[in-house]
Amino acid sequence: MHAGNDMALTRDFKETILARARRDARFSETLFTESINAYLAGDTAEGKAILRDLVNATVGFERLAAAIKKPSKSLHRMLAPRGNPSTENFFGIVSAPQKKTHLKLRVTAKAA
Repeated sequence: MHAGNDMALTRDFKETILARARRDARFSETLFTESINAYLAGDTAEGKAILRDLVNATVGFERLAAAIKKPSKSLHRMLAPRGNPSTENFFGIVSAPQKKTHLKLRVTAKAA
């Protein structure tokens, strides 16, 4: 199989994930949780990828840009694999899907 076929499968898979997140609130909640857990575990690339999918499935980048008063292109760059959003921007990005999906982020600590 050449790279072209791999890309099509990846795109189809991503569309399947986005479609499910749009129609299934529990799935969106799981995506959101996985994104934040990845960030907290130090896997920021994975956290950004999941958060990017969640934004696409819930509020969209244009509405997110308007909500946090940042250009859409800047938000795309922040959540790109090499992106590095500031803490303020990160929490702005995180707040929009919470409002749209009525999720509330709560962090708890467990002893190891």
